[in-house]
Amino acid sequence: MTAKPAAAAARATVYGYPRQGRNRELKKAVEGYWKGRVTADALRQTAADLRRSAWQQLADAGIHEVPTGDFSYYDHVLDTSVMVGAVPPRHRAAVDADALDGYFAMARGTQDVAPLEMTKWFDTNYHYLVPELSPDTVFTADSAKQVAELKEALALGLAARPVLVGPVTYLLLAKPAPGAAADFEPLTLLDRLLPVYAEVLVALRAAGAEWVQLDEPALVQDRTPAELNAAARAYRDLGALTDRPKLLVASYFDRLGDALPVLAKAPVDGLALDFTAAAAANLDALAAVGGLPGKRLVAGVVDGRNVWINNLENSLSTLGTLLGLADQVDVAASCSLLHVPIDAAAERDIDPQILRWLAFARQKTAEISTLARGLAQGTDAIAAELAANRADLASRATSPITHDTAVRARVAAVTDADSRRSQPYSTRTVAQRAHLKLPLLPTTTIGSFPQTAELRAARADLRAGRIDDAGYEQRVESEIRDVLAFQEQAGIDVLVHGEPERNDMVQYFAEQLTGYLATQHGWVQSYGTRYVRPPVLAGDISRPEPMTVRWTAYANSLTDRPVKGMLTGPVTMLAWSFVRDDQPPGDTARQVALALRDEVGDLEAAGTSVIQVDEPALRETLPLRATDRAAYLAWATEAFRLTTSGVRPQTQIHTHMCYAEFGDIVQAIDDLDADVISLEAARSHMQVARELAAHGYPREAGPGVYDIHSPRVPDADEAAALLRKGLDAIPAERLWVNPDCGLKTRGWPETRASLENLVTAARTVRGELSAS
Repeated sequence: MTAKPAAAAARATVYGYPRQGRNRELKKAVEGYWKGRVTADALRQTAADLRRSAWQQLADAGIHEVPTGDFSYYDHVLDTSVMVGAVPPRHRAAVDADALDGYFAMARGTQDVAPLEMTKWFDTNYHYLVPELSPDTVFTADSAKQVAELKEALALGLAARPVLVGPVTYLLLAKPAPGAAADFEPLTLLDRLLPVYAEVLVALRAAGAEWVQLDEPALVQDRTPAELNAAARAYRDLGALTDRPKLLVASYFDRLGDALPVLAKAPVDGLALDFTAAAAANLDALAAVGGLPGKRLVAGVVDGRNVWINNLENSLSTLGTLLGLADQVDVAASCSLLHVPIDAAAERDIDPQILRWLAFARQKTAEISTLARGLAQGTDAIAAELAANRADLASRATSPITHDTAVRARVAAVTDADSRRSQPYSTRTVAQRAHLKLPLLPTTTIGSFPQTAELRAARADLRAGRIDDAGYEQRVESEIRDVLAFQEQAGIDVLVHGEPERNDMVQYFAEQLTGYLATQHGWVQSYGTRYVRPPVLAGDISRPEPMTVRWTAYANSLTDRPVKGMLTGPVTMLAWSFVRDDQPPGDTARQVALALRDEVGDLEAAGTSVIQVDEPALRETLPLRATDRAAYLAWATEAFRLTTSGVRPQTQIHTHMCYAEFGDIVQAIDDLDADVISLEAARSHMQVARELAAHGYPREAGPGVYDIHSPRVPDADEAAALLRKGLDAIPAERLWVNPDCGLKTRGWPETRASLENLVTAARTVRGELSAS
């Protein structure tokens, strides 16, 4: 069938692009600046070069309108706080003294001043810095960054569209500042914030912006009538501005639901909607409101969050349906391409046939351009691309990688009993305390220790053939001995081996499981200068041989204290990978859980009495709509229990979560049936401890007292104060003392000092308890 061309030529665009550069040039420049090796001017030049290169790549790929303002040195929500003048009072002096240093102080903190809280951007693994607002917050416009970057793009002769975090989403993401009433709602500041946005919009129009995009992803979540009224008021006021650019309001990650008619009626000039995560729901809702007559619709039909090639024919069908629902239909990815690597063509170690199944940012821009051309000119204009796409989709569907009968038979044989411990917690805890003999307020760490230059050099030497496997293992053993010796000297009660053999907590396991593909250059920003290489979950999963037993057993042989076995849980193995999209995620999670169950059994058989299965992504992957959550949590908690439930009662199962809003999943945390959970709590001032107490959580917990995402070293008094807050919510016999997260990204001097202070704090509070 030959599709008719669109009445108006469809344009191709994206909402954002990876920031780091092909070789992570931004990471190197920013970290060099922090260490004093790169000047501020050199950092700014690197940033300008990266922006120019990204825009040129987009233009060369056929993208008609490039985004500006999406580039960030650290985080785009922090950039928005700067744009509206929402600098916390404790950082004001640093920002006034030097804007760039003050910016990084808000992101990372200093020895004397704590950073902004950090948490996950909706249901992604990207972390944003949470705005801190109070009834006293005074907003002031600072459009310098947005205007300058727009002018850079226009100077290159490009059509450019500035992208801003929308005012409603910004306020809904914010939290009450320290000292503000706990029930203060930042959204009450909307009328104070809108004039600042108006000032920024007018400045962008004066600088040459025809369109400005305002991102409102918070509107795809369940919203109260008051919140929807706030959105209506915001876009009524901004739409009524004179001498403004055209306004494109964008949402993504899910269906808009009740917010769609609100935005459709607003006096804005276009909407951008996600037609991948919620294609049918958004399409039906758009038809129900009568479409967008006289307005622009930007249709996100290419998945901006996953790496599988687009089904071009299906997307063209969706686009064809949309043609009758708006005055202009343009083609885009579903969200910013920030969430995918830059270029699949850089991968040399993936089978060329399999590589054709993958689309990173550059390949997605080509897909968007192809779809726009097909929509504008008809399918005959893209016949060759459609034929190649059909062949690649068929190759993936029929590949033996994607279907292992033995794995599927094992999953089908799972029973309810396989995901239940043999004894209840009340019985297990007695056996575990008798076996482990730990003190009150036991101390531990989350798992990883600093990855030293020597370790990174050893990995490079192994890859380059300068050392053999035996030489590499000797270096790893030496690191394990050092890590254990430090922990024993510091007085930590439950030790870890430090994970020196691991490149990443997901990739390490993915490289040893069938069905996964590892990339060499697939870097994606997690936060700030922290980049990860999510593996690609391409097929059915199994474990050919033990993955961690060799190193955990070695560590156990060096000490009389318990050493935790460390694994990454099944939900996180999915969430921090590019997961397959050709079967339900619960099915994939069960495959991973069974592979990990084998590892847990081998660790226990080798004498490991404490086994930690990390699930930091459990909250992150929670569906954005409440009606979708029960089904997700059912398979997610079952997968964890399937991983851990085969052990004896005296084997203590730990789990760990970090940097998320835990209040929504306290019941799911309970349903995991772990014996001990450690959670991030330092930046949020023990909020999670209070949430666990309010729920009546019956097991042991370690809310973190050391924020490892900041270079500052908390002293013993600070850690003790946090620990006392924890005791207000959790009884001493069930409270553990630990950092917020793993220590891989920290240096040894700060790690050593912080953990020594943590142990001192635990001993101080133990003494207070014994004296009371």
